[in-house]
Amino acid sequence: MGSQTLQILRQGVWAALSGGWYYDPHQATFVNALHLYLWLFLLGLPFTLYMALPSSMIIVAVYCPVIAAVFIVLKMVNYRLHRALDAGEVVDRNANEFKDQRAKAEQGNCSIRRKDSNGPSDPGGGIEMSEFIREATPPVGCSSRNSYAGLDPSNQIGSGSSRLGTATTIKGDTDTAKTSDDISLSLGQSSSLCKEGSEEQGKFSSTLYETGGCDMSLVNFEPAARRASNICDTDSHVSSSTSVRFYPHDVLSLPQIRLNRLLTIDTDLLEQQDIDLSPDLAATYGPTEDAAQKVKHYYRFWILPQLWIGINFDRLTLLSLFDRNREILENVLAVILAILVAFLGSVLLIQGFFRDIWVFQFCLVIASCQYSLLKSVQPDSSSPRHGHNRIIAYSRPVYFCLCCGLIWLLDYGSRNLTTTKFKLYGITFTNPLVLISARDLVIVFTLCFPIVFFVGLLPQVNTFVMYLCEQLDIHIFGGNATTSLLAALYSFICSIVAVALLYGLCYGALKDSWDGQHIPVLFSVFCGLLVAISYHLSRQSSDPSVLFSLIQSKIFPKTEEKNPEDPLSEVKDPLPEKLRNSISERLQSDLVVCIVIGVLYFAIHVSTVFTVLQPALKYVLYALVGFVGFVTHYVLPQVRKQLPWHCFSHPLLKTVEYNQYEVQNAATVMWFEKLHVWLLFMEKNIIYPLIVLNELSSSAETIASPKKLDTELGALMITIAGLKLLRSSFSSPTDQYVTVVFTVLFFKIDYEAFSETMLLDLFFMSILFNKLWELLYKLQFVYTYIAPWQITWGSAFHAFAQPFAVPHSAMLFVQAAVSAFFSTPLNPFLGSAIFITSYVRPVKFWERDYNTKRVDHSNTRLASQLDRNPGSDDNNLNSIFYEHLTRSLQHSLCGDLLLGRWGNYSTGDCFILASDYLNALVHLIEIGNGLVTFQLRGLEFRGTYCQQREVEAITEGVEEDEGFCCCEPGHVPHVLSFNAAFSQRWLAWEVIVTKYILEGYSITDNSAASMLQVFDLRKVLTTYYVKGIIYYVTTSSKLEEWLANETMQEGLRLYADRNYVDVDPTFNPNIDEDYDHRLAGISRESFCVIYLNWIEYCSSRRAKPLDVDKDSSLVTLCYGLCVLGRRALGTASHHMSSNLESFLYGLHALFKGDFRISSIRDEWIFADMELLRKVVVPGIRMSIKLHQDHFTSSDEYDDPTVLYEAIVSHEKNLVIAHEGDPAWRSAVLANSPSLLALRHVMDDGTNEYKVIMLNRRYLSFRVIKVNKECVRGLWAGQQQELVFLRNRNPERGSIQNAKQALRNMINSSCDQPIGYPIFVSPLTTSYSDSHEQLKGILGGPISLGNIRNFIVSTWHRLRKGCGAGCNSGGNIEDSDTGGGTSCISNNAPIANDPHSTVSQGSIGNTGRGSGAGLHPPVTAYPPTLGTSHSTHSVQSGLVRQSPAWASVASQSSYCYSSRHSSLRMSTTGFVPCRRSSTSQISLRNLPSSIQSRLSMVNQMEPSGQSGMACVHHGLPSSSSSSQSIPACKHHTLVGFLGTDGGQSSSAPDAPPGNTLSPANNAHAKKGEVIYRVQIVDPSQILDGINLSKRKELQWPDEGIRLKAGRNSWKDWSPQEGMEGHVIHRWVPCSRDPGTRSHIDKTVLLVQIDDKYVTVVETGVLELGAEV
Repeated sequence: MGSQTLQILRQGVWAALSGGWYYDPHQATFVNALHLYLWLFLLGLPFTLYMALPSSMIIVAVYCPVIAAVFIVLKMVNYRLHRALDAGEVVDRNANEFKDQRAKAEQGNCSIRRKDSNGPSDPGGGIEMSEFIREATPPVGCSSRNSYAGLDPSNQIGSGSSRLGTATTIKGDTDTAKTSDDISLSLGQSSSLCKEGSEEQGKFSSTLYETGGCDMSLVNFEPAARRASNICDTDSHVSSSTSVRFYPHDVLSLPQIRLNRLLTIDTDLLEQQDIDLSPDLAATYGPTEDAAQKVKHYYRFWILPQLWIGINFDRLTLLSLFDRNREILENVLAVILAILVAFLGSVLLIQGFFRDIWVFQFCLVIASCQYSLLKSVQPDSSSPRHGHNRIIAYSRPVYFCLCCGLIWLLDYGSRNLTTTKFKLYGITFTNPLVLISARDLVIVFTLCFPIVFFVGLLPQVNTFVMYLCEQLDIHIFGGNATTSLLAALYSFICSIVAVALLYGLCYGALKDSWDGQHIPVLFSVFCGLLVAISYHLSRQSSDPSVLFSLIQSKIFPKTEEKNPEDPLSEVKDPLPEKLRNSISERLQSDLVVCIVIGVLYFAIHVSTVFTVLQPALKYVLYALVGFVGFVTHYVLPQVRKQLPWHCFSHPLLKTVEYNQYEVQNAATVMWFEKLHVWLLFMEKNIIYPLIVLNELSSSAETIASPKKLDTELGALMITIAGLKLLRSSFSSPTDQYVTVVFTVLFFKIDYEAFSETMLLDLFFMSILFNKLWELLYKLQFVYTYIAPWQITWGSAFHAFAQPFAVPHSAMLFVQAAVSAFFSTPLNPFLGSAIFITSYVRPVKFWERDYNTKRVDHSNTRLASQLDRNPGSDDNNLNSIFYEHLTRSLQHSLCGDLLLGRWGNYSTGDCFILASDYLNALVHLIEIGNGLVTFQLRGLEFRGTYCQQREVEAITEGVEEDEGFCCCEPGHVPHVLSFNAAFSQRWLAWEVIVTKYILEGYSITDNSAASMLQVFDLRKVLTTYYVKGIIYYVTTSSKLEEWLANETMQEGLRLYADRNYVDVDPTFNPNIDEDYDHRLAGISRESFCVIYLNWIEYCSSRRAKPLDVDKDSSLVTLCYGLCVLGRRALGTASHHMSSNLESFLYGLHALFKGDFRISSIRDEWIFADMELLRKVVVPGIRMSIKLHQDHFTSSDEYDDPTVLYEAIVSHEKNLVIAHEGDPAWRSAVLANSPSLLALRHVMDDGTNEYKVIMLNRRYLSFRVIKVNKECVRGLWAGQQQELVFLRNRNPERGSIQNAKQALRNMINSSCDQPIGYPIFVSPLTTSYSDSHEQLKGILGGPISLGNIRNFIVSTWHRLRKGCGAGCNSGGNIEDSDTGGGTSCISNNAPIANDPHSTVSQGSIGNTGRGSGAGLHPPVTAYPPTLGTSHSTHSVQSGLVRQSPAWASVASQSSYCYSSRHSSLRMSTTGFVPCRRSSTSQISLRNLPSSIQSRLSMVNQMEPSGQSGMACVHHGLPSSSSSSQSIPACKHHTLVGFLGTDGGQSSSAPDAPPGNTLSPANNAHAKKGEVIYRVQIVDPSQILDGINLSKRKELQWPDEGIRLKAGRNSWKDWSPQEGMEGHVIHRWVPCSRDPGTRSHIDKTVLLVQIDDKYVTVVETGVLELGAEV
């Protein structure tokens, strides 16, 4: 603890104050001395020049070139040294007295080296590599460049002058030992290179061979024969070494060496002699040991093309001296910044801004800024990441330059003010005193740089730029929060462009003449464009990446080349395409809506309504916005909360799902949700634009007057204020009504004299209120967090800090106000009650785009998949549920927010979604008009103890609490008790809803061990495994190819023998049902006994059944595959299938696709590996599902039909895959209904197998809204504690549970490695257009295409309703979407042309008899050129069914002609009818004989006859229970019914010319199917219609007319329940006057005995056809 504290004080506190310099005892004296002298030089140079020279530009002229020269030299040398180390150009220089001895030793021992290179000391003639690492290692990124080792052109290693592989030893006094880690490079050579090496001393091979990522400059190559001479004297900072042996094949393939080959740690290498060294070799090389110690190891540093010097340096020492700048641009930027700091600092010094001691302080600031460019503070207090941060080095000089420039500008402005005065709210901003005060404030801030950077009040540069652009865009231009630096710049530039476009119109309008009753038309144009542009900008996301992607896809479409061999080729994420489509729809909608809005508001403004109706209009608008806003954003959200006003115990307005235990369907739209949507729509699209336009009209002339801001500045302010108010009201109108009402009351009643026109008042008050809301949230967080009655001390420091925080409460409030002004988090120091202000951050908060990368087979090596099974921990596997939850939220979140289901929301709000096992934090980042950008952070399923306590706090109810102080008197019904109400007010969170419905996956896991514990259950699994293999091989489209494959048949030749038996010991009689006990194996005979029936059945279900017998090739293939599959299972189980653990291990290996072909008899499978991938793997996976089904119905699958249908059903509705398979993730994201996997869990010491079943359903979540300042503060505290203060204690006090603030849940949701969420989503944007329920309320997007479709559909409905000769009461129901057949005809009327009629027999070939006759003729004409027939939908009439069809709905169906009149088959020809789009006959009620005959209808019926074009849809097979017959097939069904009813079908077809006129219809029953009806509503009987003088109906026969009324009934009257048969129908809109109804309902003429009754169709119940 003490050493860590000292390290923090040195590297954190002192380095932050000095700019990076501190004394490091772990570094050598040279390094520390160089740092000290360099820092003193940078500090003393400006101070000395200022004191020694007069205050003139001479100081600048001397100071800047010196700094430029120093930095250029240092940066260039540093860069070149790193390049030299990257190149690895090594030179070994030896003492002269040992040169001859070394040369003789080389020549004399070549043969010895060749002989002993493969000795026991170095098997394989390998080379050993050692790496010495400091205790404080540099970051990984600092040495990631590739290094090179020299090889000669023949791929043989060249070693330079030392061909005996001599190595430099670290030797000398302590100081020398601490100076550097001389990690040298010397390559041992084989004897074939001895002579060449002795001749070319001091030279290095020209060939450079890249080592594939290993930093070769950090390692020491030496031959094993020289290891005895390389015993290094270790010092205190050498902690470990890495030893890896490379053998000849490794040496020759050096480019392929990966960094993961340097993982074997040998800690004893520095402390022991090599005991394997041969005595002969030791004696031979003994004389050269001393010589080796005198060898100096250098890197060649080129000064000039022909001049170089040797550098005795290594990478670690160089990195400890100076930071590495990898790119030339970084070095250039550092030099420019250093010169700029020197220039601006010296200019301020000579201008006399600093006096006395402050000169030295300012020089200290300059030195710290310049020194940070050489050796930065790592880690900095404002660094957002662990390790070396390259960006943070530029923070100090950049901020210094900004502050110095600001000081100079403010000073220049105070001395050169114009006469024009700029005054707002009594403050004259052009007053020199104001500018001088601001200048002095910046000077003080600059002098406090060491303290500012130590505390961490300024972020790194890119964060500051993003924050600045975002804040300006939000508060000045009314924009939204941004998601990245690029998005911030893009959004800011868009706002600037919009202001520039509008400024010209506004300026021109203000230059025009104004009077009390006249507003220039140009200003009206400006207002209309202002509303339209504001609307468009509010609907656009700040992130332009999707828009750029859309443009790129339209201009440069990419053709995707799919590789069928790539298993990932079919895996495609649908989200990017969905986002592009959403953006495209919104742009098309904006194209129309913006034009409409612009024209509409221009018309409203130019109508002088804002001048004539004043002042009454503005007060009406103020009152309206106050009322609507109060109801929409306060009353409705409060009464829908779980605890309204923290007083009631349940919502006052409940949803349908509130009392449901388990939700089965999507959330029902309630009336108050519709009310909320319409109020919100009216508020932001009508009321606020009218208010802004009203204020523009009344304030523009005053603002642009010379007394205020003049025309130029006034036009700019009007444009900016209007744009800001409109965009903010479109995007987030939640708190706008409070701002408007308060501004009106404050400036109209209280302080009217201070008003600067209502437009500017609203503009500035909107900014002020935004800060006041933020201050309120901060104070609520502080009060809640430090309340003494609920404080939770997580450590001893918390208890110590609590009382010391009380005296500093005033400072705390000042910090809260300052942090609210700058929008910075207020974080508790180490989780205690002491609060400090952090640095400014954007709304997004986290500075890097971190998101979880799921570990699966697509991003891991194959070897690791098979051996270590990465990603098998629960957290990685469960992260997919949060990813699916993110996609569900992407689809519905924006719509649900607009429906008010999450209560009030604003930019930066944080919510927690809590379910049974899912706990996720949702951070709302960008809120626009119809869009929301959010980020989801999923917590662990099985969290820590602290997390569980907080989860209990947010899920437990307080309705039953009966406490009142210390007693429990109870509470009023439906009202909270006093204690409960009090406690709910002292929380940093509140429950919004308890039943938020969202589509997700329910997880069911069963222990595989319990399911397979006994042998019988394992036997069942193996049986299903074999049957699964047989199913997949027989259903494969490549079966014929496999059976014809000669290589495969040759490999299966043994299996074709009838007497063949496989006696592999892996087969077990306990788990193999076809095990032959007599032959002690699985014989072909025993296999056929068990599985031949299943093979025959599967073959019979093929389109082309194959011959199946015991000797067939199909049985041979199945037998071979099943033996192979079971042998693979036994091999994976280590031939221990009787052991449960081994069996599960093998089962899981096969489930994930790890098949090991261990027997030579199974190598025939290599003829086509598709057999494994498409047959065996699906077989083992399907067997697990069938095994699960076995528990619910053990005997059901004994029937082959049932088993076959079950497998087919599972293939359709179930995805079975390993969770590491990319197909698993793809299926989850594609919303598959069900998934199944076998999971191997190895976490926290557990080692178990689970069968995981996922079922898509609607999940119920609790939505908890958390104080966003609480979240930001806790996140900032964790980042500072872990990164800057280096607190690595996993049980630190700052993450202990605190129920009032949910401290543990919030802190654990931080970005890794600060927090530990199992999933962090990328920033995801949800659009309101994808929410179907919201579209049902407001309608879909308005685009040109949608408008065209609407007009076309409306025109078709009008034509249908207003057909030729239609009465005024015609039916215009929409039935354009019916039908299984689309029949196209022309507009010609139906005629009795024998050549244009098609008899019923020619179409349906149906029979005729007493119950079945000819259908009426169908006249069809070829379509005329230009006639649109794409929307025609023609259906034949619903034929009345037999009593067996009583369940069928008795509704008529339509058949449209080209004029879209609804026609119906009847005895009179084509007559109109209704409700065709939903009229279908269910097949499940038909007799089986009819079903079998109907299955052939599609092949029997021609697609078109006699000029009639019919598009037929295939009928499904009769096995489905939910199949239906399209309406156009009903006439075919009549013939089948007639035949099955025993009627004759031998009657001849009707003549073509027979049209069956209405006159003989009542007597001739040849062309119709008679059906019976029952009267159910006597009130709909038309008992006097036959005597009407208006003659509304044309009767089929005059005699029937006289009998069809009460005049002929006498004492008889029709009663409810009477039955009869229909003899005639009148239908609305019929072309035939004889069948045309006089009302918009169908009228039936029913014969009951000898009486005739006229009744409306809705008053009867159809009983079916008479047969």
